[in-house]
Amino acid sequence: MDKDLSYLAQIKDYIRKNLKKGYTKESLHWALVNQGHSKIEIEKAFEKVEYEMSKEAPVLKTKPKITYERYHSPNSPQNSQDQFKKKEEKEDIRKRTFWRKIFD
Repeated sequence: MDKDLSYLAQIKDYIRKNLKKGYTKESLHWALVNQGHSKIEIEKAFEKVEYEMSKEAPVLKTKPKITYERYHSPNSPQNSQDQFKKKEEKEDIRKRTFWRKIFD
């Protein structure tokens, strides 16, 4: 019985280390099968590792803060007023004479 526990513990350690390194569950499963481990023992080890790792995972207590911004479309009234003001300013500049531009 002790051999079964140490055997399972070795498989669990192998799985835990390699999951943290970034290997996928499927790739680890097939690596263990190719090394000669039984599929049933591998599945038991995966279940225990997943259960242990789920307990270690942090619980998020804060909610994300959502902010909204309003953008004006090109046809909105506010944007058309701004364009009208810009046109008036351009016309004022064009109407001034050469001497007024220099001395104003």
